[in-house]
Amino acid sequence: MGEVLALVEARLRTALGEPDARAAVTFLGADRIEVLRFVDAEAGLVRYATLGMSGAPMADPNAVLADPVKGPRAELVLTVRPGRADTDKVLRPLAVLAATPQVEGVVVAAGASLDVGGPLWPGAPFTSVLVAEPGGLVEDLELDEPMDPVRFLPLLPMTPNEAAWKRVHGAQALEERWLAKGTDLRDPLRGSVALD
Repeated sequence: MGEVLALVEARLRTALGEPDARAAVTFLGADRIEVLRFVDAEAGLVRYATLGMSGAPMADPNAVLADPVKGPRAELVLTVRPGRADTDKVLRPLAVLAATPQVEGVVVAAGASLDVGGPLWPGAPFTSVLVAEPGGLVEDLELDEPMDPVRFLPLLPMTPNEAAWKRVHGAQALEERWLAKGTDLRDPLRGSVALD
């Protein structure tokens, strides 16, 4: 596990630069999850990336025994504009989301909704995220066979109304709605997109 996480951290540093802060959270019955913060002053963005979720493959919840080597691996990446909200408080909710495969035995993949049961940070209008397609910001990390590559999954914050609409119409329809309305998904205080 340690070797995989070292490679994952190296990939994050290559793609996002040096982290300026990191925090660790440990949950009972789960491996330690770290959250690294990367500031992109040039783009006016801050990115939070988990480190620890990919240490073991995500197991199919219907499998009798979890395969310790094969299976999808992922880390989560959230990008927001700094200064408008106390987004650094997202560290614990992000760690909770990253621990979900170990704690609840679920496979996190693009198109999924993950709910934290409360605001992502103080005053946030978001209580859940949409898992977007990997491969854009941070390229997949290939591992030695027979291990699956590590995918870096972008998280898009959703308001409760957007999450409810997504359950009915699907992830692609919500992403198309955001795009059509020019929604700034990096605005930590944005309102819900028009869903009429």
